[in-house]
Amino acid sequence: MARKTKRPLWFKALLVLLIAAPVGVAVWLYQDLRHWRPEESAFPEQGVDLSRGTAGVNFEVLKGSGADFVYLSASAGDGERSAEFTRALVAARKAGLEVGAVHRFDPCVPADGQSANFVTIVPRDPALLPPAIELSDPGADCIDPVDSGQVRSELTILANQIEAHAGKPAILKVSREFEAAHGVAARIERNLWLVRTRFEPDYGGRPWLLWTANENYVGPGSEEPIEWMVVRP
Repeated sequence: MARKTKRPLWFKALLVLLIAAPVGVAVWLYQDLRHWRPEESAFPEQGVDLSRGTAGVNFEVLKGSGADFVYLSASAGDGERSAEFTRALVAARKAGLEVGAVHRFDPCVPADGQSANFVTIVPRDPALLPPAIELSDPGADCIDPVDSGQVRSELTILANQIEAHAGKPAILKVSREFEAAHGVAARIERNLWLVRTRFEPDYGGRPWLLWTANENYVGPGSEEPIEWMVVRP
């Protein structure tokens, strides 16, 4: 029977190092990314997208940590409204933050009901930032199938109706999946809000106005990860 060769201690130590080092680097990168946001020298105007919700958010701390504005979820589709919107609007303004409202577009339902839902909860207030329309659901699960032409038509109607209420052009917050499905950026002339953590997004095909730069930012002012965003200088 062949005898096993005993490995020297330095060889065992090297194996441990080779295994542990990549794991340690990955952990460090993960932790670093959670706290990363673009430098203020490059992007002086920075803010937070709170469309996930405002539970556990301290607006005064957010303001003190460098946020200039927040976008709050207001409505979605033709029947969903945020129970937190009015309270959060008052609290954010009291902290000195500018505030904008987000409507999540539902490609499965007509624009008229969606705009009526939005204007029911969002006041006609010139101090509000331009309204944003979130485009994240491509509509693959609609009961009655919709094509890109229908989606873009209803979206244009919705944008026009929301703008008539707000008195300002709407911003389109377009996900990569929605853009790939319907190509709205090149066909609907509105400012773009794109999303990509750490690296500037380019899927809109033209310059963006707003960029969600960290989708899971962890910092002072919120008990849960939030979406940190910047304005193009």
